[in-house]
Amino acid sequence: MRLGSGTFAAGCVVIEVLGVALFLRGFFPAPVFSGTERQAESPAPEPSAGASSNWTELPPPLFSKVVIMLIDALRDDFVFGSKGVKFMPYTTYLVEKGSSLSFVAEAKPPTVTMPRIKERGALLPSLLALCGDHGMSEAGGHGASSMEEVNTALVLISSAFERKPGDVRHPMHVQQTDLAATLSIGLGLPIPKSNTGSLMFRVVERRPMREQLRFLHLNTVQLSKLLQKNVPSYKKEPGFEQFKVSERLHRNWVRLRLEGNNSEEALFNLGAKVRRQYLDALRMLRLSLTRRAAQYDVYSMAVGTVLVLEALALLLLGVPQALSSRAELDVPLLSPVSSLLFGLLLLALAALHVVVCTAADSSCYLCGLPWLAAGGVMALTAALLCAGMSALTRIFAGGQCLTQTPPQSTSRWSELDLLSFLGTVGHVLSLGASSFIEEEHQTWYFLVNTLCLALCHQIYRHCFLGDDCAPQRCPHTGEEFDGVAVALQGKHAGPEGWELSHAPKDPSSLDALRGPERWMVLASPWLVLACCRLLRSLNQTGVQWAHRPDLGHWLTSSDHKAELSVLAALSLTMIFVLVQKRCSLTSKVAMAFGLLGIYCYRAAIGNVLFPWQQDNKDISKGITEARFVYVFVLGILFTGTKDLLKSQIIAADFTARTVGLWEIHSGLVLLAALLLRPHNLPVLVLSLAVQTVMTQFIWRPLRHGAAAVTVMHYWFGQAFFYFQGNSNSIATVDISAGFVGLDAYVEIPAMFLTAFATYSGPVLWASHLVNFLTSEASSGSALRRACFCYALVCSVPASVYIVMVTSLRYHLFIWSVFSPKLLYEGMRLLVTAALCIFFTAMDQTNTKA
Repeated sequence: MRLGSGTFAAGCVVIEVLGVALFLRGFFPAPVFSGTERQAESPAPEPSAGASSNWTELPPPLFSKVVIMLIDALRDDFVFGSKGVKFMPYTTYLVEKGSSLSFVAEAKPPTVTMPRIKERGALLPSLLALCGDHGMSEAGGHGASSMEEVNTALVLISSAFERKPGDVRHPMHVQQTDLAATLSIGLGLPIPKSNTGSLMFRVVERRPMREQLRFLHLNTVQLSKLLQKNVPSYKKEPGFEQFKVSERLHRNWVRLRLEGNNSEEALFNLGAKVRRQYLDALRMLRLSLTRRAAQYDVYSMAVGTVLVLEALALLLLGVPQALSSRAELDVPLLSPVSSLLFGLLLLALAALHVVVCTAADSSCYLCGLPWLAAGGVMALTAALLCAGMSALTRIFAGGQCLTQTPPQSTSRWSELDLLSFLGTVGHVLSLGASSFIEEEHQTWYFLVNTLCLALCHQIYRHCFLGDDCAPQRCPHTGEEFDGVAVALQGKHAGPEGWELSHAPKDPSSLDALRGPERWMVLASPWLVLACCRLLRSLNQTGVQWAHRPDLGHWLTSSDHKAELSVLAALSLTMIFVLVQKRCSLTSKVAMAFGLLGIYCYRAAIGNVLFPWQQDNKDISKGITEARFVYVFVLGILFTGTKDLLKSQIIAADFTARTVGLWEIHSGLVLLAALLLRPHNLPVLVLSLAVQTVMTQFIWRPLRHGAAAVTVMHYWFGQAFFYFQGNSNSIATVDISAGFVGLDAYVEIPAMFLTAFATYSGPVLWASHLVNFLTSEASSGSALRRACFCYALVCSVPASVYIVMVTSLRYHLFIWSVFSPKLLYEGMRLLVTAALCIFFTAMDQTNTKA
C-alpha cells in the first residue's frame, strides 16, 4: 500500500505518543502518601496492658527553637576530614570537643537537591542544625550518584549534647529523610504523615528510658500507618511484624513499670531489649517504604521504549522514499501481519507477558490492563517489528542495483545540511547532562545564531564570490533534491527511489534582485540576529541567570505600567500590520476588533492602562472582554476553514486555499496574543517579523528546499519557545492562560489554553511553514516532505531521551531536572502529532485542489 510521506510520518508520531505515554506511566513510581484525610489525629497512646497509662499526649519538646543552616554541596569530608580542620576550624572543634552530634546524611536517589524536611519553654536548649543539600565530586560536579556527591555533612549543635572528655564518636550514617522525624520529635510536634524517615536515636539517648520508648513508638506507629495505606499486603512485611513484636514487649514493660514490683536494673535491661526491637522495626519499615518510593514499573517502561524506537526506526528506514520526488512510501501493511514471523513474535510476547505478570512481586500497569488491551499493545509491537524487518530486507535486496548502475549525480551536502545534522546530533547528546537541560535555551539560541551566520555566508558568497554551487531548488519551482538524500541513499534511481537526475538549474532569484531589495537580502540575517538578541534580554530563563533582572521584570513592575501600556498597544498594532495583508476583508475587520478586545481585556484586569485613564480603579476579571476576543478567533478560524472547503469544491481556486490557510494562521496568532502576558507581546511581534523577513529575503531568493526550510522553522520554533520565558522547569508554565475568559476552572478548555500558550512558538512556526510551502500553485509534494522532516527532527530527541532517562533513573537529579524535561518531551511529541495531522490534512486539500 502506497502512503504519502506525511501520512506515514503522522502515523509513526502517533505510535510514539502511545509509547511515551506508556513509558511515563511506568517511569513515575507510585507515590507514598498518607491518605486524603485532613483532620488532626490524636497521637497514639503509650502501649499498656492490665494497668492504665495516662500518657496519651505528645512528649514534651527537647528544644525551644531550631536554626537550620543549609550549605550548598557540603560534602561530609569538608567537615569531618582534614579539609574541615583547614577550612572550617571552629566547626571541626565543635564536632570533636563541643556539644554536638555528627552524622553523614545520605541523599539516596531518587531525590532532589534539598534536605528532606517536609513540614512545599525558655529553659529548653536551642538546636543549630548544620547540613548540606548534597555533596560534591572532586571536579566540582554534583549531578551523579557517587559517594562524594551523595554523602553530605549533618551536625546538630546544642548544649543538650554535652559530652564527657575523651568521648569521641565517629559520624553515623543516616538518611536525609530522618531529619524531619528527628526535628518533629525534638520540637514536640507530630511527625509528618508522609515522612519516611526514622528518629536519629543519638538525639534522645540521654533521655529517660520511658521517653526513649515513647519516641520510638510514635515513629513506628507513623511508619506502620504509612505502610498500611501504600502496601496492600502490609501484614506480610517484616517491618510490620517486627513492629507488632516491639509493641507487645513495650506493653509488658509499661505494665511492669506501673506495677512497681521490679528493680530499676531489670526494667532497664528489658527496656533496652524493647529499644533494640523498635530500632530494628524502624529500619525495616523505612526500607520497605523507600523501596516502594523508588520502584519503577520497568515492564511498562520497556514496552513503551520499544514502541518509540520501532516507530523511529520506521521513520529512518523510510527516509529514501519519503524524500523522493513523489514523497510516497510503499508500506507493507498486510504482509507483516499475515507472516509466520508475526505469529511467532506475538506468541513470544504473550508468553513473556504471562511470565512477567505472574512472577512480578509488585503491581504493573500493563498487567492490570484487560487482556484485549494488552494483546493489542503486543500485536502492535510485533507488527512494527515485522514491518521494520521487511523494510530492511527490501533495502538490502535493492542494494545490488546501486553497484550495477551507480548514480550519476554531482549533488553533495550543503552547508545547511551539515549544520542541520550536526546541530540535531549535538542537541541530542547535550540532553545527557543536567546542566545542559537546565540551560537548554542556550543551545537553541546558539543554533539559531549559527544558522543566521551560515545564511549570511551563503548569501555573501553567492553575491560577491560568484560561487556556482547553487543552493537547493525551491519546492515550488520543480522537484527537490536534498544533499542529505545522497548520504542516506539506499535505493537506485527511479520513480520509487531517490531523484538522482537533475534538470538544468534555474537561475537564482538573487540575480534578478536590484537596488533596495538586494540590500535587504544582504542585511536580512543581521536583522534576524538583532531580533534574537533583543528577545534574549526580554525574559531570563533557565537556572543560572534566572535571578537576574531583565526587560520583562522592568516592564511588569507597577512603576512602569504606562510604558507597558504603550508597548502593548504598539505590539498589537504591529501584529495587525504583519498579519492582515493576506486576509480577506471580513477577517481583517475581525482581527482589528479582536486586537482591540485584547487591549481592553488587559486593561480590565489591571495589566495596562487606558489612554484616558491613568489609574484603573475598577479592576474586573475581564471575562466579557476575553470572550469577546474568543468570538473573533472562532470567526476567523471558521472563515479560513470555509475558504479551504471552497478550494476543494472549485479545484482551480488557488487563491481561496492560500487565503484560507493564512486566515487559520491569523486566528492562531490572535489567540496567542490574547493568552500571552502583555510584556511577551513583543515576542509574538518579532516572531511574525522574522517570518516575514525570512520568507521575502532568504527562503524565496535562495530557493531553499522543503527539508532545509522545515529544519529552520523547527529551530526557530524551539528558540521562540524559550524566548517567551519557558524552560524545562514545570514552574515556568503560565497556568493563568488556562483561566482567560473563564469564571471557574473547566478542565478541558484550561488544558488546551495552557498548552497552546506554552507551545505557541512551535505551533505558530509550524503553521507558517504550511503557509509558506503552499504559497505557490505548483508546490507539488513539498508539504509531505516537510511533514516527514518535521516528524523526524522531533522524534529523534524524544526517542533518545527516554533511553537516556532510563539509564539515569537513579541519578541524583532525576526528579528535579530529568523528569520535568521528560514531561516536556512527551507534551512536545503530542503537539507534534497534532501538527503532523494538520500537515497531512492540508496536504490532502492541496492535492485535491
